[in-house]
Amino acid sequence: MKGIGILALGWFLVGLGIVGLFLPFLQGVLFIMIGLAILSSRSTAVKGLLDRLEKRYPDQYQRIEALKDKVTGWFKKG
Repeated sequence: MKGIGILALGWFLVGLGIVGLFLPFLQGVLFIMIGLAILSSRSTAVKGLLDRLEKRYPDQYQRIEALKDKVTGWFKKG
């Protein structure tokens, strides 16, 4: 059940990112990369795509890594 929730959240964020590519007030690339970061734990193909995006958008990727570290810290505290 937890795995389905992770997949649903990841794909939701990717979809939100795609919409954000066309809307000026959403950070489309950021949402796509966050969604792919979540999905990369389940798929090697998604991990490869995330690696390519890291090379293309290094600043955005650094923001995602900082966010992942922060979220991981939240779960370790509890």
